[in-house]
Amino acid sequence: MRYLFLLIIIIPAADIGLLLFSGKLIGAWPTLFLILFTGVVGAYLAKKEGVQTIRKAQEQLRHGQIPGEAVLDGICILVGATLLITPGFITDILGFLMLFPPTRKLFKFFMKNSFRRWINKGRFKIIK
Repeated sequence: MRYLFLLIIIIPAADIGLLLFSGKLIGAWPTLFLILFTGVVGAYLAKKEGVQTIRKAQEQLRHGQIPGEAVLDGICILVGATLLITPGFITDILGFLMLFPPTRKLFKFFMKNSFRRWINKGRFKIIK
């Protein structure tokens, strides 16, 4: 929880600093264009990846499987899309990394390990 608090403070501060630096380096209008462009491209990618994930989950359910991987993909896509909507270059990079399937695997690996640790420590309970 304390790491989350640090991320909530550090990443926006770094994003603001990078946006100010970019504004001085390339100008305010190109910086604004980049922010809007990454938001539009991110929304398109999030929709495309989200629809594919929903289809994958439906297919797994049709075959009687639990869509665990599809759920993790969905979480990554949701967080990635949220980061892309947030103005800033650092959040955009993290958002794109969560949307692209090859790099999403890394985030899913860390999420699986976190869930395992929570379950093993008794911090996460499954209610039937």
